[in-house]
Amino acid sequence: MLTASLVEAPSENPGGTEAAAVEVLEKACRAVGLQVTTTEAAPERPNLVATLPAGRRGEGSDGAIQQGPGLMFLGHSDVVPAGPNWSADPYRARYSDGRIYGRGTTDMKGGLAAVVAAMQALRHAGAYGIELSGPVRLVCTVDEEEHGIGVRDFVSRPADHDFLGCIVAEPTDLQVVRGCRGASYLEIDVFGRAAHSGRPSDGRSAINAAAQIVDLIRFDHEHLALTQDELLGSGTWNVGTIAGGQGISVVAPTCSLGIDRRLMPDEDPHAIADQLRSTISRAGIDTDGITVDVRVTMEMPGFATPADHPLVTTAVEAVTNAGTTTSIGGWSAACDGGFVSRDLGVPSIVLGPGNINTDAHQPDESVAVGDLVTAARAYTLAALRLLGAS
Repeated sequence: MLTASLVEAPSENPGGTEAAAVEVLEKACRAVGLQVTTTEAAPERPNLVATLPAGRRGEGSDGAIQQGPGLMFLGHSDVVPAGPNWSADPYRARYSDGRIYGRGTTDMKGGLAAVVAAMQALRHAGAYGIELSGPVRLVCTVDEEEHGIGVRDFVSRPADHDFLGCIVAEPTDLQVVRGCRGASYLEIDVFGRAAHSGRPSDGRSAINAAAQIVDLIRFDHEHLALTQDELLGSGTWNVGTIAGGQGISVVAPTCSLGIDRRLMPDEDPHAIADQLRSTISRAGIDTDGITVDVRVTMEMPGFATPADHPLVTTAVEAVTNAGTTTSIGGWSAACDGGFVSRDLGVPSIVLGPGNINTDAHQPDESVAVGDLVTAARAYTLAALRLLGAS
């Protein structure tokens, strides 16, 4: 099974080790007759694009293929580090009680395998007189779990991006997610002046200034929560790391904060950083020997696709016809689909096997084999209906 083969090609991030998993995926795609290209988004970190061309032929004497908008599937090859507390080797796939266990089974090598299975089925649809009006394309990026190097490279390259929709095969427990919040990282460096702790007024404490900034962030977090979007809730702040000081007997000359800011679809993290800088200045924090630097180190945009969009309604129908119940909702997590939606203008949803909350990023990660099969069927049905199969 392709899911197991992908799990057994470790691709931990941080680490930049996706190449082995991409090689496995490339061989599988070529074996089912897809057109495959790989492009390095960074040294030894290849993105993969696998395409099933359109199958509808024109009425001219040359019988040329008439290609309309296609359907994109999106996934990523990297996984988070295995971490401790596994009951067995996280990179030896194993089967038990109808589930496959191993790092990446849910997030998201199982989803990639389901897409390849669907594209294989679609490739053979011509034998039954079924022709697609546009191509089906799988885009597999690197570095989704960290800084999005892969998807940034993909959307920046000139290419044919005429797609009526994108299905991100991340684990949603086969629920149709029509919107996601985005994510961003802000790093704040505060600089003061060291002095002997016996005379703290001789110095300027960067830690004290950082504490004031944390208070500003907490206040804004509470303010944002007062306005809730029906689909996605609100933007949020989280101060995840803090480091500073030179020694217990020294007034702290430096302090650094690492901050996660979750984004609504219309929010720009650079504008948020500018606003925070202004708030810090208005509060008088960066005066009298204190300087503050705020910078954005990571951004992943959010997106929202209307509930009545054909991509959404067709996906719901496809999952239902594939044999399971589903719903339409939003996601508090972020994914590469935001770049496809924002930068390429392609409507996006998230739909995949596995549960991101109970299975992903945890010891003994697993996915149900039945969910992989259902996902492959749903992807096949969605492509047939969206691409106007005759």
